[in-house]
Amino acid sequence: MKLSELTEGAACTLLQGSADTDICDIVYDSRKVVPGCLFVCIVGTQRDSHDYAAECVRAGAAAVVIQHEIPLETVRGAAVLRVENSRLALALLSANLFGRPTEHLTMIGVTGTKGKTTTTHMIQSVLEAAGKKVGMVGTNGIYCQGTHRETANTTPESYELQKTFRAFLDAGCDTAIMEVSSQGLMMDRVAGIHYQIGVFTNLSPDHIGPGEHKTFEEYRSWKGQLFRRCDIGIVNADDENTDALLEGHTCKLVTYGRGEKAQYRAGDYQLLRSHDFLGVAFGVTGADEMNVKVNMPGEFSVYNALAALCVGKALGVADAAIHEGLAKCVVKGRVELVPISKKFTVLLDYAHNEVSTESLLETLRAYRPKRLVVVFGCGGNRSKLRRYGMGEVCARMADFSILTEDNNRFEKVEDILADIRVGMQKGNPDAKYVEIPDRLDALHYAVDHAEEGDLIAVIGKGHETYRDRMGEKTPFLERELLEEYAQQIGLV
Repeated sequence: MKLSELTEGAACTLLQGSADTDICDIVYDSRKVVPGCLFVCIVGTQRDSHDYAAECVRAGAAAVVIQHEIPLETVRGAAVLRVENSRLALALLSANLFGRPTEHLTMIGVTGTKGKTTTTHMIQSVLEAAGKKVGMVGTNGIYCQGTHRETANTTPESYELQKTFRAFLDAGCDTAIMEVSSQGLMMDRVAGIHYQIGVFTNLSPDHIGPGEHKTFEEYRSWKGQLFRRCDIGIVNADDENTDALLEGHTCKLVTYGRGEKAQYRAGDYQLLRSHDFLGVAFGVTGADEMNVKVNMPGEFSVYNALAALCVGKALGVADAAIHEGLAKCVVKGRVELVPISKKFTVLLDYAHNEVSTESLLETLRAYRPKRLVVVFGCGGNRSKLRRYGMGEVCARMADFSILTEDNNRFEKVEDILADIRVGMQKGNPDAKYVEIPDRLDALHYAVDHAEEGDLIAVIGKGHETYRDRMGEKTPFLERELLEEYAQQIGLV
C-alpha cells in the first residue's frame, strides 16, 4: 500500500521522503520491524520509542511516524511523517491498512466497571441464536466462529484490533462485539471506530492511580466518550453516575433497569437454585413485555441480561432468540457453576477487588446457603489496598475463608497473605479462616471439607488458564482441576 493511501484521513505532515513509498505493514514495537514497514514512534509510560527510530530505519523501516522532533539525519532514506498524536495516527493508519473493516460490521461496544464480559457474552449468545455470525473481543480473549485466543488487554492496541476485525470479516462475521475499556478510549485504541450500539453497565471507582486515571471523574469522563461515538446508547438508568457519564452524548438513548424511569424494566425477581443451576428469573415491562430466565445468579445478572435484551430489540431480534440466548449463556470464570456434587455448589468468579468481591458475596448470600465459603488470594506486585479490602469483605460476609495464592508474580505468597490478614482483622476479628498457600491444595481442601448445602466461591482467577509464580506461568485451569479431583475421590 502506498504511504499516501495509508495516511488517508489522518492529519500528518510529510517532513522527508515520498508519499508514493510502498508500505508492507505497520509496526509500533521496534523489535518487530521488517523491511518495508512503517514504524510508529509512541511516547509510552515507561519508554519513548522515538529513541529507536534510527535503529528501525537501519533494520529496513521504509517510513517513520513521529510525534515530536528527532534528528532527521538519523533516519535518512526513510519517509518521515509528523503527527500531533502518534497513538491516534496508529489507529487511523491501521484501519486503512486493513481496509476499514469496522465499516462493514455491525459494531457493538460495551463499557462499565463491572459486567462488561458477561454482558458481551450474553449479547453474543442472543445474536447467535438469531443467526448472526459474531466475533467478540474482551477480557476473556477473542472469539470467532468457534475459535478462541487470549489477549493481553481487555481492549487490545489499535493495530491488533483492526487486524482482528479484518479476520472477523474474512471469516464471514457480520457483527463484532467488544469490551471498550476506559484505557482503550483514553489511549486511542478504538479511535476511528463508530459503533451502531454502545452499552453502559455501571460505574464504581476502579483503575484510578499511577499509570491509569488520576481521578474518578476522569475515569467516568473517558467511559462516557463511547456515547459520542455510537448511534444508539443502551444505558443503566439506575446507576447514579449515568447522567454525568452521558454529558455531551450524541446518540439516541435506550434505558434499562429496575426503577420506574427505565424504558425496559425488570420485576418479579426470583432466585433459582439446584445442584446444576444457579440463576434468576424475572419479568420485563415498559417498552416491551416478556419473562426471562438466566443461568447466572444475582441482581447484576438481571441488569446484564436486560442490557443484552435491549441490544437484541434494537437490532430487531425475535423474542424467541432473546429467550434462547439468555437461557443458555454461560461465561467462563464469571459466576461459572462447576457441578461436581449434588450436596454443595461450587462456582468460579473473576472477582479480584473489594467492590466486585462484595457484590458477588452479597449476591450469593441471598441464596441462603448453609455456609458461604470463599477461596481467594490476591495478586502480587499490585496495590496492597486490594488485599486489605478483599480481606475485610470476606471476613465480614463469608462464613469461612480459605486464604491461598493468586498470581503471586514476584512477591512471596506469605507476604500477600499477611496483608490479607490485616484486612480480615479489620472486617471481623473473629472470622473463621485457614491459610493454604498452594492454590491446588486449597481447592482440594474446599471440596474435602464441604458440607451439605454449602456454596463455595473460588474467586480471583476466573477464566485464567495459568498460575504465575516468580514470573513463570504454568497451566492452571480451575474448572478442570476441580472436575478431575471430584472424579478422583468419587464425587462424580
